[in-house]
Amino acid sequence: MILILSPDITPADERFKTLMSYVDSLPNIKTRVHEVQGSQQHLTELYLIGETAGLSIHDMENLPGVDNVVRISRDYRVLGRHVNDTRPSSFEYNGVHFGQDNLNIFAGLCAVDNAKHVEEMMVALKDNGQVCTRMGAYKPRTNPYAFQGHGKSCLPYVFELAGKYDIKVIAMEITHDIHIKEIKDALKKTGNPTGVMLQIGTRNTQNFELLKAAGKQKEFPVLLKRGFGITLEESINAAEYLASEGNDKVIFALRGMKTNMGDPHRNLVDFAHVPVVKRLTRMPVCIDPSHSVGSRLTTPDGIMDVSHVTAQGIVAGANMVLVDFHPDPKTAMVDGPQALLMSELPYFLEDAAIAREAYEKRVKLVNKYKLAKQ
Repeated sequence: MILILSPDITPADERFKTLMSYVDSLPNIKTRVHEVQGSQQHLTELYLIGETAGLSIHDMENLPGVDNVVRISRDYRVLGRHVNDTRPSSFEYNGVHFGQDNLNIFAGLCAVDNAKHVEEMMVALKDNGQVCTRMGAYKPRTNPYAFQGHGKSCLPYVFELAGKYDIKVIAMEITHDIHIKEIKDALKKTGNPTGVMLQIGTRNTQNFELLKAAGKQKEFPVLLKRGFGITLEESINAAEYLASEGNDKVIFALRGMKTNMGDPHRNLVDFAHVPVVKRLTRMPVCIDPSHSVGSRLTTPDGIMDVSHVTAQGIVAGANMVLVDFHPDPKTAMVDGPQALLMSELPYFLEDAAIAREAYEKRVKLVNKYKLAKQ
């Protein structure tokens, strides 16, 4: 059971102390305090864990300081959608809105190779009205001899160039909790010119200590990629690990499933799960067409597979797209064969806008017929 307190009640409030005294006296129930800082107000939620079935929602709503009560209807306690759950399915970070009601494009370098290419990417993004990007500094690789990323040495120039070209949020994969500190330090030393969304890759979806570390910090939102070959439920529970530690600014990314049933694509495209994740949870949903398809192959209609699957995910309601671009894919240190060209960025963005418009028209259509039936 979740007790959502009245706005702006804090642990120092007398009503909070009275409420905690009462819930602490309840038998066989443990309490966890979860604080949510929105763009305009501070919210406190109490999670009652244990034998809550006998508790009356009406009685709990009448406790001092309680604004709303949600009875947990599934395992995803923090991020899940529950009966009569009116908690928001969005959040703001560094001036950018992330939610189940909008779309953000994160086009950029899968792996940072040099400052020149980073700046070329940033210029192209600014010229096309974009404020988000992806930049890989830490790259886990299957082959121990493959390029592992420049690590913290590239962070200063990446952040400075982001500030120069008004890039607000950079999605950046981490593989160890020390990377969180390195990112914080680099941002501070460069004057906090941009924001970072921590990305946890498919190989680390069940690295529970990393999930806990990313969840305990609340400065950065987290983009969690679905695990390679595990179930959707297992991956959503990984996201719940983040939220259970205190950080509920989580975006769930679908990046294809590792199976040869997806051949000739790099992975089996799983974007049919976009609406499923939105139905089960309050998380915005990201799609990664680059790592799903893994190539620049083009169909007879002249459209690349990566653009086709991007449109499929957006039409299904995706809220974010993580896609690889590179000024010179032939020299890219990682995933060059799947990277799109700078000259293809305007096309990609316009094609994505067409797909988003189609999704919005579909939503209007279903609402039209709902009204007709009423």
